[in-house]
Amino acid sequence: MTEEDDLPANFLTEKMQHSSGELVPPDGLCWLSVLFCLMLACFYVGSLYVWRSHLPRDHPAVIKRRFTSVLIVSGLSPLFVWAWRESAGVVNGPSLLVLMGIRFEGLIPAIILPLLLTMVLFLGPLMQLAMDCPWSFTDGIRVAFDPWFWMLCANDMRWLRNQVVAPLTEELVFRACMLPMLVPCAGPSTAIITCPLFFGVAHFHHVIELLRFRQGTLLGIFVSAGHLIGPVLCHSFCNYMGFPAISTALEHPYRLTVLSSYLLGVLLFFLLLFPFTDPSYYSLPVCTLTSFPSSSCLS
Repeated sequence: MTEEDDLPANFLTEKMQHSSGELVPPDGLCWLSVLFCLMLACFYVGSLYVWRSHLPRDHPAVIKRRFTSVLIVSGLSPLFVWAWRESAGVVNGPSLLVLMGIRFEGLIPAIILPLLLTMVLFLGPLMQLAMDCPWSFTDGIRVAFDPWFWMLCANDMRWLRNQVVAPLTEELVFRACMLPMLVPCAGPSTAIITCPLFFGVAHFHHVIELLRFRQGTLLGIFVSAGHLIGPVLCHSFCNYMGFPAISTALEHPYRLTVLSSYLLGVLLFFLLLFPFTDPSYYSLPVCTLTSFPSSSCLS
C-alpha cells in the first residue's frame, strides 16, 4: 500500500483534479488562500493600531490595550480558516483545531525537539550568557523553580508581551491559521517561503523580520510537526535571547571559545535539522491534514 492509499479520501477537496496521476489544486484556490491570509494579516495589524495614543509602545497602558485587541483577533482567527475551508470545498477533513496544530498526538516530542533544536542554534549566545552571568548553575535552577520569580514576570507587561502574548498570538495567526491555507495551494516548501511575507506585514516597522532565519525555521517546524506548541515555545525563546550579539562576542575576553560555540551551534543545527523535524516523531503533520497527499510532505 502506498502513502497515497494510506491517506483518507475525505481529506481531499471536492474540486481537486487529477493531472498525471497526482492531485493538483483547483483553479482559484491559490488566490483564495492568499486573499484570506492577507485579510488575516491586515486584521491582526489593524488591531495593534486601533488605539490612538501618544504614549510609547512599552507603556503598560498601551501594552494592555494591544493585549485586548490581539487576543480578540486571535480568538476570531480560526473563523478565517473555517471560511477558507468552506470556500475551497474541503469536506469531512480533520477538525479545525487539528488542522491548526492544536492536538495531543505527538505533543511531548513537539515540545522538546523544536525547542532543543532552537537552543542548539543559539549555542553561541547561550555560552556567552553563561560566561557573563554572575549566577551559578544552582542559582539558576533555584530561580527557575521559585514561584515569586514567575509572579514578578507575570506582573511585568513587557515580559508578558514578549514571552507569552506575542509568541502565542503571532504563531496562532501567522502559522496555525495561514499555513493550512497555503500548503494545499503551493505545497510545504513554497508555503514556508511565502508565509514570512505576511508576517512581515505585521512587522513592517522591523524590516529585519523579513530577513530573519528563524521565521523559516519556525514554519518548517510547524509543517513537519503539525503542532502549534513547538513554534510558540521557540518564538518565546528567540524573543528572550534577542538577536545574537556577534559584535560583543568579537570583543569578549574568551572570544575564541564564544565564536567556536557560535560556529558549532550553526553546524549542529543543520546536522540535526532534518532528524529533529522528521514528521514520524509527531504523528500526523500538517501537510497530511490538508488537500495534498502525504507524498507532498517534507521528508
